[in-house]
Amino acid sequence: MKQALIRLEQGQMIEIELYPQDAPGTVANFEKLANQGFYDGLTFQRVVQGFVAQGGCPEGTGRGGTDKIPCETENNPHKHVRGSLSMAHFGTHTGSCQFFICYDAFDYLDGWHTVFGKVISGMEHVDALQRGDLMKEVKVWDK
Repeated sequence: MKQALIRLEQGQMIEIELYPQDAPGTVANFEKLANQGFYDGLTFQRVVQGFVAQGGCPEGTGRGGTDKIPCETENNPHKHVRGSLSMAHFGTHTGSCQFFICYDAFDYLDGWHTVFGKVISGMEHVDALQRGDLMKEVKVWDK
């Protein structure tokens, strides 16, 4: 099992269980970026209460990215529910580094965006996020 930790600027921690068996490429991409320090110091540049908190843009605008990765929605049993971690993109197979955490269930995102994890602790910190809140550190490890 793989887990991730997002440590926010004020020390709050969001713990995530990742799904490498169902989204291996997406998890590997997230793990590589996280453990290289890519996310450290980036923000949640889009926070829409009741919908999603999105972060990971290197430009802070929602338009920046890294190498593109394919969507992994086929045969992925995970749905967009409260706490789901999913890959953001602007079209099929255009995800890269930006991700979002769902505040509620959104079935219209199922089959469109790759769910690759779920918050297992610290959802109250996700609920309290504001646009511009900083990720001090993001790490992934095998549990």
